[in-house]
Amino acid sequence: MMNKTYSELFSLKGKTAVVTGGIGILGKHFCSGLAEFGANVAVVDLDEKAAGEFAAELAKKYGIKATGLGCDVSAPESVNIMVSKVVETFGEINILHNNAAGKSTDLNAYFAPTTEYSPAEWRRIMSVNMDGMFLVAQATGRQMIAQGKGGTIIQTASIYGVMGPDHRIYEGSYYLNREINTPAVYAASKAAVIGLTKYLATLWADMGIRVNTITPGGVESGQNDIFKKNYSTRVPLGRMAQPQEMVGALIYLASDASSYVTGQNVIVDGGLSAW
Repeated sequence: MMNKTYSELFSLKGKTAVVTGGIGILGKHFCSGLAEFGANVAVVDLDEKAAGEFAAELAKKYGIKATGLGCDVSAPESVNIMVSKVVETFGEINILHNNAAGKSTDLNAYFAPTTEYSPAEWRRIMSVNMDGMFLVAQATGRQMIAQGKGGTIIQTASIYGVMGPDHRIYEGSYYLNREINTPAVYAASKAAVIGLTKYLATLWADMGIRVNTITPGGVESGQNDIFKKNYSTRVPLGRMAQPQEMVGALIYLASDASSYVTGQNVIVDGGLSAW
C-alpha cells in the first residue's frame, strides 16, 4: 500500500463490491461509481430483473464484471444465498455497501402520525432498515473473515439518524403526490445503523475489516418546490444534494485511501448538522 501513488490509493481495480439496494435512487449512482473506479459489482435488490439489466449496463459501460441478484435482506436464507452466489461468480467479496432501506407499499401507514403509528408498520420497516443491515453485514463479514484478506464495509444511514428533523419544513411539503414527514421508525433505524457500524468496526478490526457509515443529507428525488425551499433554508450550502454528490465519500471509504479509517460516520449534508 505504501508504494502506491495517491491516485492509485483510490483504485478499486480487481476488487469485488456488493451493493444492496443497488437500483434505488442512490444505489445506481453508488454502483456506477464503484464500477468506474474499477470494481466488479454485484447489484443486489429485491427486483432481480431490474438488477440484472442494470448490471449489464455497468459491465458494458465500464468494462468490468457485474451481476444482478435478487435478495430480501430481511430474510436470513435469502441473504446467505446471495452471498454464496457472489462468491461463486467472483471468487470473493472485498467491499460491501450495505445500502438497502425499506420502502412502504402503504404510504398512509408509513407517514402516519407518531401517536397512531402501527406496530406492524414499525416492525416491517425495522426488518429491512435494521435487521437487514445486520444480516447482510453478518453474512458478508463471515465471508471476509474466511478469506483472511480483510475488507471494507460501508453502511448507509441518514442525517435524521444523527439529528432530529425540523418538523416545520414539512408544512405544505409533498412527495409522491402526498403530504410527507420523517417517521420515527426511519430516524430510529438510521441511528441504529451508526451504532452497528461502531460495534462491528471494533469487533472486526483485528481481522483487517474496516466498517464505516455514510450519512446523506436530503437528496433531491421528486419532492415539491415547497419542501425543497423549506429544506434548503436549513442548509448552509443553501440547497439539497444531488445523488452523485454521495459517491465520492463511498469511493474514499471503499478504497485504500481510507486504510486508517474505521468506525466513522462521514456526513454529507451540505453543512446541515453544523448549525
